[in-house]
Amino acid sequence: MTQTAETPAQVPAPSPKPRRRPRIHRAWFVAAVTFVTIIGAAAFASLPGLLIDPLHSEFDWSRGEIGFAVSVNLALYGLTAPFAAALMDRFGIRRVVAVALTVIATGSALTVVMTAAWQMVLYWGVLVGLGTGSMALAFAATVTDRWFVARRGLVTGILTAAGASGQLVFLPLLSWLVENHGWRPASITVAMSALVVVPFVWLLLRDHPADVGLPAYGSEELKPKPAPVTGAARRAVTVLFQAARTGPFWLLAGTFAICGASTNGLIKTHFIPAAHDHGMQITAAASLLAVIGVFDIIGTIASGWFTDRFDARRLLAIYYALRGVSLLFLPMLLAPDVRPPMLFFIVFYGLDWVATVPPTIALCREYYGKDSAIVFGWVLASHQIGAGVVAFAGGVARDVTGSYNTVWYASGALCAAAALMALLIRSRTKAEPADVVNVP
Repeated sequence: MTQTAETPAQVPAPSPKPRRRPRIHRAWFVAAVTFVTIIGAAAFASLPGLLIDPLHSEFDWSRGEIGFAVSVNLALYGLTAPFAAALMDRFGIRRVVAVALTVIATGSALTVVMTAAWQMVLYWGVLVGLGTGSMALAFAATVTDRWFVARRGLVTGILTAAGASGQLVFLPLLSWLVENHGWRPASITVAMSALVVVPFVWLLLRDHPADVGLPAYGSEELKPKPAPVTGAARRAVTVLFQAARTGPFWLLAGTFAICGASTNGLIKTHFIPAAHDHGMQITAAASLLAVIGVFDIIGTIASGWFTDRFDARRLLAIYYALRGVSLLFLPMLLAPDVRPPMLFFIVFYGLDWVATVPPTIALCREYYGKDSAIVFGWVLASHQIGAGVVAFAGGVARDVTGSYNTVWYASGALCAAAALMALLIRSRTKAEPADVVNVP
């Protein structure tokens, strides 16, 4: 009897399963799959700037009409993000991302048969906007929050850089296709790239560390997988109303709206046609955007590293101030050929492109705890609304004035305002309670 009693007492020894971890934590494989997934979905972001001139020539649509379709895409990209974060809590990351990639592929493929501007708004603006919104940075924030306790800033920077890597991979190819074979093969390429990633997501991505019996990276505690959270839409809206009662939310949303206006809305949408206005070849201008993608990877990963070590508020102020100064010089640098000052601008702007993301996510996490991914989704919505406004306004300004100069200068001034807003975000000490009570 004594022996039998002792034997079971020693059987639980294998129970510390979580301590037997592989040399490379599974979280890094999940991050790698997420990185590849975002790259596969990033082709869509490379296309709008390449489509403006070809669509204007073929269908005689104004740049304002085309810009409106792009602005719908950008706005829905942002507005979908908080609901997508809540849906990931309800149905799991795998299902939401797989469906999103399929919707992106469908919308992009349908653009090849469009004949009217409203169809571009529906296919590219609505379908691709909804799909990409579910693949937005809230996806990266959700993966980081679930799988990492240590190195969150670094991982956020790496996953954010994935979008730039996609731009780097696809932009030269898409610009070559548009110039040599027309815009339709480029749209099909975007559709295929999104579909190819779906099997990787379904087979390799896991929703939670508990699915593989491991604690999150940097933690010793194996937490059980949380139950699916029902009422995703209600939860997203409730979190918004709670966050909207706090000052930091509006400052973060305001600065990030200006971030979107000065990147996706301005440079990604209008840089290529603006350079073309000055006599530069489309492939040369697209190559410059691809170089921005190269340095964006370096800048964003470095920003994640800085965010783990320095005050996120000061980092944001520095990033926005430097971006604003660079935009004020851009109208003087555009020319038929690529000159050294333009290369300096591209490198400088690339390092700053989405360096704002890691400190913004860190501040959302500091203030809003477990709801931070959804709050960041709403902050991202403001980013995309800002991008959408400038995508449309930039096209209208070009139609009315024949130049993009007004938009460059206005965006530079907005970045200066964003730098001041970042400094107004007060620091919350660990002793203070979070401003938003988590929604069950």
